[in-house]
Amino acid sequence: MERARTLGELKENGYRSISVKSEMRANLICKLKRREKLFPGIVGYDETVVPQMVNALLARHNLILLGLRGQAKSRIIRQLTDLLDEQIPVIAGSEVNDDPFHPISAYGRQMIELHGDAMHIDWIARDGRFVEKLATPDVTIADIIGDVDPIKAAKGGHLLSDELTIHYGLLPRANRGIFAINELPDLAG
Repeated sequence: MERARTLGELKENGYRSISVKSEMRANLICKLKRREKLFPGIVGYDETVVPQMVNALLARHNLILLGLRGQAKSRIIRQLTDLLDEQIPVIAGSEVNDDPFHPISAYGRQMIELHGDAMHIDWIARDGRFVEKLATPDVTIADIIGDVDPIKAAKGGHLLSDELTIHYGLLPRANRGIFAINELPDLAG
């Protein structure tokens, strides 16, 4: 089946968007039915960590993995991308992976208003939906959440209070994906 290139084609194909947690849950259930190994290369957790991860994912929980260094926390987190769909549609040009049916950014809403069903769609692979940040004392709120970009405001002729002047940080860019912070205690207060 050929992938949709516009919002109209996406609607014709009957695509339905779901939350990341529901997507991961559905793909996990498929893997469990096929009896696939969930975390290949991870040794010794088949009766402890893996069942707890399965329960958390089935219940659509957020995850915090605690443990000493070298206990495969990062490897487990990175392998969670295998539970995401191969590709999902996003509004072309969106910095925050806007869902074509439910955009969260001003840009996404403007594109739908301007182009309607002719709005261009891009597809993002599962690996492009994983954002990881190593926490260090120099990481700022602007790095994680974002900040006002005065140059964007000046070039676009926007007020500083306009949503279109925001330079998005890592967390908004991880919209519709997985966001992980490694070594959380190392973050500055």
